[in-house]
Amino acid sequence: MSEGTAAAEFAARLRELKERSGLSYGVLAKRLHMSTSTLHRYCNGDAVPAEYAPVERLARLCKAGPAELVELHRRWVLADAARGRKGTPAEAVEPAATAPAAETETGAAATETGAAETQPEAPDDGPPRDEVPEVTDSGAPRPAPRSRRRTRTAVLAGIAVAAVLGGVTLGLSLSGGGETDGDGRKGPVGAANAGDGAGEDVTASPSPSASPSTSPSAGKKEKGAPSATASPSAAPSEAAKGGAGQADAVPLTVRTAPYTWEDPCSQRYLIDRAPGEVPPPPLEQDVPAWTSAVGAVSSGGQYVQLTVQGTGAETVVVEGLTVRVAGKRSPLAWNDFAMGYPGVGCGGNVPTRSFTVALDAARPVVTPESGHRDFPFKVSESDPEIYYIKADASAYDVSWSLELKWSSGSRSGTLTLDDKGRPFRTSGNNGRPAYEFPLGGEKWVPEGTTKLE
Repeated sequence: MSEGTAAAEFAARLRELKERSGLSYGVLAKRLHMSTSTLHRYCNGDAVPAEYAPVERLARLCKAGPAELVELHRRWVLADAARGRKGTPAEAVEPAATAPAAETETGAAATETGAAETQPEAPDDGPPRDEVPEVTDSGAPRPAPRSRRRTRTAVLAGIAVAAVLGGVTLGLSLSGGGETDGDGRKGPVGAANAGDGAGEDVTASPSPSASPSTSPSAGKKEKGAPSATASPSAAPSEAAKGGAGQADAVPLTVRTAPYTWEDPCSQRYLIDRAPGEVPPPPLEQDVPAWTSAVGAVSSGGQYVQLTVQGTGAETVVVEGLTVRVAGKRSPLAWNDFAMGYPGVGCGGNVPTRSFTVALDAARPVVTPESGHRDFPFKVSESDPEIYYIKADASAYDVSWSLELKWSSGSRSGTLTLDDKGRPFRTSGNNGRPAYEFPLGGEKWVPEGTTKLE
């Protein structure tokens, strides 16, 4: 799906919600803590939010249903992914105006050796559009300088020489298989392919050259090898490890958001600081930085959002999620801070694909919410899935992670999902001193003491 199509469909969803709410752009923007012009750009398709948090707040403010929330998130994922691909063609083509920036020694040398004579000169139609021809004293236009033509010829000659040298090197590599050449020098197998793949996105589509094999046959297969998403060369056991060297072989990606809020009223954090040392509640998109700054731990429960999307057209089956507990300790004896403002309603429905995890259990398991489907699910690049995991704890301070099991054709594996290499952490809060922040207030106060008008 193109960027324009994905962004337009996403913007259409936002406009539909806005119109249905009956609220003006100004009122919505004020309640969402953003500028009216920014909200206009989102709804008109001129911009795609970098984070999903403001989109979800807008949807909830417009009373979107569970199915609408899921579909809106799906549309945002596609628009965000398309935006990430924007610019690739433009970056691959350098503007012609930069060509005469420097006449390299390589190009000059190629011209001097006569290599340029083998290249036909482009017809000179006069000066470039961005240059104004100089005029002599007699009024006749002065001939345009030939430096641009000479530079273009030199560059073409240099490319031709490089191509010839690359072809010779490739022929020697393939015919000799890494043996000595006519001068007695040793050449590694497949060395010519280093230049062949210079313009390829080897991160997204690694070839079998990543294999430790150094046989001549490996060097021959390296050029034009199929991408990792379509190649069965990665053994299932290697893909299941989830190591950095095999990450590209996995045919799906998972975006983990461990600081998502089901709603501000239910979100709390334990912090080992006095109330006067804790800044006011953050906006949801600022939660990661806020929690890191104050050393906060999810209190009573944690809401984790998983966005699972295939990396290609092939269908990938998400078979299930498993909970792995890294440790259980007594609940943290820290102060408990509520994120919701007293007297400000929250509400909201349970989105589809919602699951719960009881971390206090001896063997916590991922259980679908009542009335919701259980695994397996199917994903692809154009059809992502969003899962919401609500983990609760009251008797312990629990460090935990998730393992996602997937399969695609003859391949399968397991991905470990955590907080950027660290386990999620959720602690019970029973009996801990609790605090709230009044709307428009200046400091935290004991919970339940705010006077509501």
